[in-house]
Amino acid sequence: MTGTPDPWPQFAQWYDLACAQELNDPNAMALATADSAGTPDVRIVLMKEFTPEGVVFYTNTGSQKGLALAGNPRAAVTIHWKSLQRQIRLRGDVEHVSDAEADAYFASRARDSRIGAWASRQSRELSGRQELEESVARQAERFGGQDEVPRPQYWRGYRIRPVYLEFWTQRPFRLHDREIYLRPKPEADWSTTRYYP
Repeated sequence: MTGTPDPWPQFAQWYDLACAQELNDPNAMALATADSAGTPDVRIVLMKEFTPEGVVFYTNTGSQKGLALAGNPRAAVTIHWKSLQRQIRLRGDVEHVSDAEADAYFASRARDSRIGAWASRQSRELSGRQELEESVARQAERFGGQDEVPRPQYWRGYRIRPVYLEFWTQRPFRLHDREIYLRPKPEADWSTTRYYP
């Protein structure tokens, strides 16, 4: 390999292949966070963008993941494509995307999804489905006469800026291939190595 190692072309190649072959949600990823006390949590979210700056997802800042990231702005992700027998793992610091980026992505969502962002008090206790449906109806009425539904300030984008990025390929007899990219901080150059399976 010549020049500075760069994992993003391979990331893009694998993702394009997954988009062509995975039946559902090739951008689904398991997101792991830990709160300020160190208690871990994991859930599936959708990756909405990836660039050399990192991978982006969106959520309510008052959600469990939003609150965890407020107290401990680090995360890890696994993107697993079972049909391809591949996965990508990464971890690093987390930052908010700009308001302009968040506004642009929010505006691209379906209108009902934008109304849902206003209606849902994500991760808070809910008495039953009727309470949610009534909240959706109130917000639909609120924005009924408007062409645009603006982004709530509590609905933000998060970018994970990886310092560890692994390409994992399944091999027979569990002798999997693990290609690792490492850097000491997000602004630094990558180095590469391989790990035993």
